[in-house]
Amino acid sequence: MPEFVKAISAADLAPGQGMEANVAGKAVAIFNVGGAFYALSNTCLHRGGPLGEGQLQGKVVTCPWHGWEYDVTTGKTVQNPNTGVACYAVEVRGEEVFVSLG
Repeated sequence: MPEFVKAISAADLAPGQGMEANVAGKAVAIFNVGGAFYALSNTCLHRGGPLGEGQLQGKVVTCPWHGWEYDVTTGKTVQNPNTGVACYAVEVRGEEVFVSLG
């Protein structure tokens, strides 16, 4: 069974927003899409841009460096769904958001 680690408080991330978090020493981008939370690797495949700083529209985040787009529900790039970043399991327990890197 995967180990879940507390990442953020749900109140810290409004719907339609994303943020960066350090989860067990790993940079993770966490997004709130209409009250559902998703977590991805924070590192864009193109040039390593921080996805947690990107603009979120619907379920798509745009890397702030060069505009690559990712579906936050899958981690796949919009332009080529055969590629993507790691997508992590998320659980909300009360007011806390937990992420499993396993």
